Amino acid sequence: MRRLRRPAAWLVALRPDDTDVGPPSRGGMRPFSAPDPPWWSRRFLPGALCLVLLAAGGVWAGSRWGPGCHPALTGGRVSVEVVGNGECIGYSDSAAQVFNNDPGQDGLRTIQRRIFAQNRAAEEVWQRSDRRRPFLTLVYLGTLTGNRTRADEESYVSEREELEGMATAQYALLKESASADGAALLRIVVANGGRQMSYADRAVAMLAELARDDPTVLGVVGLVESRTSTARALRELNRVGLPVLAPTLSADKMDANSRLYLQISAPNADQVKMVDAYAQQVLKVNEAHVFYTTLEGSSLTEDLYVNTLVDGLRQRFGSRVTRLDKWSTGQRLIDECGYPGLLFYAGRWSEFDGFLRALRECGANPPHHLVADDSANRYMANPGLRAAAPGNLPVTYVSKAALATCAALRSARERPDDARASFLSWIQADDLLDPPRCRPGSERQVGERVSLAYDAAMMMVRAVESLAARLHHADPRQRWEPTSVNPVGVHAEVLRQNAGQGYPGVAGLIRFTPDSGEPVDKRLALMRVEQVPDVATAPVEVFRCGVADASTPATCGPA
Repeated sequence: MRRLRRPAAWLVALRPDDTDVGPPSRGGMRPFSAPDPPWWSRRFLPGALCLVLLAAGGVWAGSRWGPGCHPALTGGRVSVEVVGNGECIGYSDSAAQVFNNDPGQDGLRTIQRRIFAQNRAAEEVWQRSDRRRPFLTLVYLGTLTGNRTRADEESYVSEREELEGMATAQYALLKESASADGAALLRIVVANGGRQMSYADRAVAMLAELARDDPTVLGVVGLVESRTSTARALRELNRVGLPVLAPTLSADKMDANSRLYLQISAPNADQVKMVDAYAQQVLKVNEAHVFYTTLEGSSLTEDLYVNTLVDGLRQRFGSRVTRLDKWSTGQRLIDECGYPGLLFYAGRWSEFDGFLRALRECGANPPHHLVADDSANRYMANPGLRAAAPGNLPVTYVSKAALATCAALRSARERPDDARASFLSWIQADDLLDPPRCRPGSERQVGERVSLAYDAAMMMVRAVESLAARLHHADPRQRWEPTSVNPVGVHAEVLRQNAGQGYPGVAGLIRFTPDSGEPVDKRLALMRVEQVPDVATAPVEVFRCGVADASTPATCGPA
């Protein structure tokens, strides 16, 4: 690991003596022809030598920093290194370093640049407020490199959407009045843990150093996938004292890895209960076939999300699961044609495309009830991939944020104090997301993870604002001192705010018990798409469990 710093200004322009040599006089001795200069002093050679040295330097820099991993030395919080497979690991809070230069990932790069521009704006607003507003830094830690990318897919949907959610929170705080001394301002540091979070431990080591140097760093959002590598990162973040709010992690018992860990989404155990209730109450079937997948280079042991999901299905359904198999790309599914029971896909989104393509062999006799886990929503966000799916095979899939679809958000407009009404106004703004979401006429759906990451960021922000109000109650116009709060204290404040009715999140009420980092009765839903290739038609909620707000009882049933 090396931290890139601005080089010292040691280069000095050298100026020759002002002695006027001049040509010889016209009179006197006859001019003579000088011999040719030696080869090593000829004019072309210094230039050629410079080119050779620059080329060699370029080769060295490319091998040391890798493509897209050589930030401009113009300041900002940047620390990166290239690991053995060429991935750029580390963190950045400025456009000096934008992660991932793969073709087709423009959306991921665009939202990073948006965040970095808002970082500068937050700093300027803070200075204009005479540093009275609370100012905090959150780190987004995700898997920003390393995925294999096809021309017709966006391989970093989750990461882009979670960054969009954090950018929305940052934008909302910037829109607060400059005189609102109690309203916090947010800076976001973007960090990359590599493919499947394989290098998260190295990224965490860099972040620990950043937190020691910068007292505004109060927590981490993200982590994206439930894996053994993620669990190791959680243990290390716990050791260095940084709390984590994970928008979408849902493997059971992830909170066992850190006493400073909280997840926004319901655990897999709740997902399994909902699927079972749907099978019995709506589908009226008692038998299930389950197929699971793990990404290339991974295994069921390493993939905690798939592992705990499959284990939960096995325990919950028992003998009703009459087939439980690992599915691999290229494997035929002709035996599932016309299957009348529950066909459940319990794998990663990246293989769901191949799974659906395999079912095309069924022609006019597809399985009757195909249900997929929540990972499939990443597939559903890829119009290019959906085009190859069979058009006569409806898909029902788990959603962790059904309350934040465009239709659901619009229904909240009648309640101006509802967090969803404010959230809708932000994502429709011209100067935030590209393109804006939920606009009438040219509708672009809000992503599954945007609201979840927004909720995670805002929970941390509200905790800091609450602490600041208590610290400055005698003099609200007192300057904010970043060292007046610490990350562990912010985590405790998040739990304290949840001790009553819970946090009113955009994607549903968020409540924790004092001894668990998993939410209680968090809202889950099943969304149905009748024709997968039809990306213009929004999915329809058909079943839900959990609570939407403090006044809603915890139930499971049809929507």
